[in-house]
Amino acid sequence: MVSRLGQIAMAVIGMLLAIAASAQPSMPMGPEEARHLLLRTSFHAAPGEVRALAGLTRSEAVDWLLDSARTAPSTHPSPELDRWTPRSELRAMSPQDRRARLRHTIEQGQALRGWWFGEMLATPSSFTERMTLFWHNHFVSSLRKVRPTRLMYRQNLLLRRHALGSFRDMLHAVARDPAMILYLDNASNRKGKPNENFAREVMELFTLGEGNYSEQDVKEAARAFTGWGIDGETGAFRFRPALHDGGVKTILGRSGAFDGDEVLDILLAQPQTAESIVRKLWREFVSPDPDPDEIRRLADIFRRTGYDVRAAMRALLTSEAFFAEANRATLVKSPVELLVGTLRQFRFDVGDVYPFVVISRQLGQDLMAPPNVKGWPGGEAWINAGTLLARKQIMERLFRNGERSPSAATATPAAMAGNSMAGNSMTGNAMAGNAMAGNAMAGNAMAGNANAMAAPAPTRYQKAMRSVRFDPARWASQLERGTVDEIEAAMLPARPLNPVTRAPDQLALVRQLALDPVYQLK
Repeated sequence: MVSRLGQIAMAVIGMLLAIAASAQPSMPMGPEEARHLLLRTSFHAAPGEVRALAGLTRSEAVDWLLDSARTAPSTHPSPELDRWTPRSELRAMSPQDRRARLRHTIEQGQALRGWWFGEMLATPSSFTERMTLFWHNHFVSSLRKVRPTRLMYRQNLLLRRHALGSFRDMLHAVARDPAMILYLDNASNRKGKPNENFAREVMELFTLGEGNYSEQDVKEAARAFTGWGIDGETGAFRFRPALHDGGVKTILGRSGAFDGDEVLDILLAQPQTAESIVRKLWREFVSPDPDPDEIRRLADIFRRTGYDVRAAMRALLTSEAFFAEANRATLVKSPVELLVGTLRQFRFDVGDVYPFVVISRQLGQDLMAPPNVKGWPGGEAWINAGTLLARKQIMERLFRNGERSPSAATATPAAMAGNSMAGNSMTGNAMAGNAMAGNAMAGNAMAGNANAMAAPAPTRYQKAMRSVRFDPARWASQLERGTVDEIEAAMLPARPLNPVTRAPDQLALVRQLALDPVYQLK
């Protein structure tokens, strides 16, 4: 489906190239460039924001985005989500209390997902949340294994704090992050019995990339991280000297009595690390197909600036390749981007975000719980016949909610998502059952293969969905003329697959365009 979309989009782009001249970097951007920049760096492109950026040069617009980024969220979750239960308190619990606590922990995980989704809706800097989401999918941890919400919440804060700062600092902080230590088993890494999980993933996924290290490098690096763990009473990082292997290790041709931090510096000194990160940024923000020459140029900037993410993003977002017509409408919106973007773009009134957290999971993107350590593959993997149909059903129901449609008001999570999505997620009962089967593990974490997502609650879902409202008149008030062309340009990154010839009113036009497959692209 996407391939067909891509072919059509490319044909349209080719026509546009023939009649339109590209704007120069030093010239003010036009509305199309401004909209493209917002679609790639935010969840949506509001007409007012497009008009504001259209008067700026590319550099000025990108600087504005970077300068408006935040290092802290604009909302705060319940204090309960940031609470740590000491190990001694857990040990004193009866079996019944432990089961009740496990159920509560699963509910807290759901609440944490809801908080982040709400932050994406409320933040004045969508770019901040886009970057936080990017790093969440790079430095993967999951509530399915790391049960204490405090640890996942604190990791989320960590990623946001460093999202546009120093990658070097972020890598060192993540290595000591308690959620990561539990997720990649560094808590059980000790002298004489090294656990290689973290050492392997820090090389393959976090820095060098596959093929740029040997199995012996992994084994030696694992020894350097021995003794890194967490304090069960406080939940903080704790180095245990007695469990650390202080012997000489040889990693990537260098030998010494390295500790974990020194190993990270060795990895950062390798040029493959910068190229690996930049390649991933390219696929996230530019196109599915990295340009080797551009990757080397951007990686050089990344390294020369000491792994400054802001500098790398500025170079990437102001590049000719980023604004090239051929690279527009080539990326598929993730479920979170689709849902948050639609709710923000059309100024939906949303009280309880619970339904959207459930829908996002059913579309394949369970916040705080990527499928495995490699994260969500993204790109065309987001779309198949089932998920595309489900995405369109969700859009249709959202825009009909204003009519108090019986189908929208009574749709259950399963009906809303459709059976076609069942393959992307576990059923509620199975999830709850598996979650209850977990066993206590190191520190405060409840382990096992338990799925940390609470079963969908139909009553809450229906009530929350009934409160979601789209006000067409309020949305249309942002438009200058309200013509078909203006609305089409505001909603789609390229011409629709099903051209609109005539719509009876603006709401019908919005519905039709939201159901067009091109709406799924950015």
